[in-house]
Amino acid sequence: MEKETKVLVVDDEERIRRLIRMYIEREGFIVEEAENGTEALQLALDHHYDVILLDIMMPEMDGVEVCQELRKEKDTPVIMLTAKGEEANRVQGFEIGADDYIVKPFSPREVVLRVKALLRRVSSSSFQNADTTAKNILVFPHITIDHDAHRVTADGEEVNLTPKEYELLCFLAKSPDKVFNREHLLKEVWQYEFFGDLRTVDTHVKRLREKLNHVSPEAAKMIVTVWGVGYKFEVAEE
Repeated sequence: MEKETKVLVVDDEERIRRLIRMYIEREGFIVEEAENGTEALQLALDHHYDVILLDIMMPEMDGVEVCQELRKEKDTPVIMLTAKGEEANRVQGFEIGADDYIVKPFSPREVVLRVKALLRRVSSSSFQNADTTAKNILVFPHITIDHDAHRVTADGEEVNLTPKEYELLCFLAKSPDKVFNREHLLKEVWQYEFFGDLRTVDTHVKRLREKLNHVSPEAAKMIVTVWGVGYKFEVAEE
């Protein structure tokens, strides 16, 4: 029996919650709601959700705070819902671990596409076409990626990554020394071409480097910026 997909929709406007719920439930997903940040955080910590749609501007506790507290305990994929004038909050959300964002006003179809794209990327099947010659493990100097365990270690120490950070690292590492531009990364890792903001890629690369650098500066240096082009995973000769 297939596991049911659960989505938590968090927004202080009931109209928006109901609209999103109607479209998400059409996909066969189970939807639960929260009307403020405090309630959302409690639900997210107490229950399992496959995706959380999280409004930024809310009473009691805003979406950035919720995401920040959630990331201390869980790596549940988070899509931020933001108004057009909230760019600073959006960037802050990425920096503390949000996986994606949708700008209001949005079409319900866009929400469905974003949720389904994120679910595809975090599913274990996303990596079935990876190099499996060594029991689904990619081993490089300073970095080891164990797909089966969904674990990354840098110089022997485990690195805690969000699902999107993990996917980005895996995608780059599967093609060492190949340069990918931001548009290609947005298409392959986020799986959409026409909704995305290229800053999404830059923010995730920055956060990925910071986490690697915390345990291994040498591992962090393997994520290389190719100025004017994009990024690559560079394997230096030992």
